[in-house]
Amino acid sequence: MSEAALTQAGPQEGMDGLVDDWSSDKQTYHVPWGKAMMWIFLVSDTFIFTCFLTAYLHVRLTTTEPWPVQGAIFALSLFGSDPIPLILIALMTFILITSSGTMALAVNMGYRKDKEKAFWLICATAFFGLCFVGMQMFEWSKLILDEGIRPWENPFGAAQFGSIFFMITGFHGLHVSGGVIYLMWVALRVRRGHYDDKGYEIIEIVGLYWHFVDLVWVFIFAFFYLL
Repeated sequence: MSEAALTQAGPQEGMDGLVDDWSSDKQTYHVPWGKAMMWIFLVSDTFIFTCFLTAYLHVRLTTTEPWPVQGAIFALSLFGSDPIPLILIALMTFILITSSGTMALAVNMGYRKDKEKAFWLICATAFFGLCFVGMQMFEWSKLILDEGIRPWENPFGAAQFGSIFFMITGFHGLHVSGGVIYLMWVALRVRRGHYDDKGYEIIEIVGLYWHFVDLVWVFIFAFFYLL
């Protein structure tokens, strides 16, 4: 019996079997590599944000100087009214949560192979992301220029407030900015029909990233702005 016949009769064992399985791209679970890699990235990113938020809680609990009152620092006057605590942050949170809804709809339209609606829903998600980044830039400029808060000093209390605030919100803002670029790249390829033959699973993959960014903001909002 020839070697080819032996190979066809059943799986090979030992090193030959390992090489054969690896070269034939076998999968233990029916999860595409793109989705699996995204999950691995998100898990690793979860550890980073967890370390940041844990460090924030440690600093908040151990600092001997008074911690600034968030309701006073993050207050904003609208149309000449008295300062409203956390109004800008609440609006940013609403916009980001709304973007999760449009992203979920885009994934649904992708699996229905309705690329026109999927394209516009992805664009809407990217627009909400741009609005969030723009509001965060406004928030930073207000704190730096009007309130005098710096990464190394803070006129309202503990100096650590500025450094940890700009680090955490800035790192999250970079994720949102990168997500907007990722969304627009996928949207353009959807519009051009790049995924017509291979399927629209890429929309779900970018959706995983975007939902993760939204979820992280919920924790930042709760830990940093409400506690």
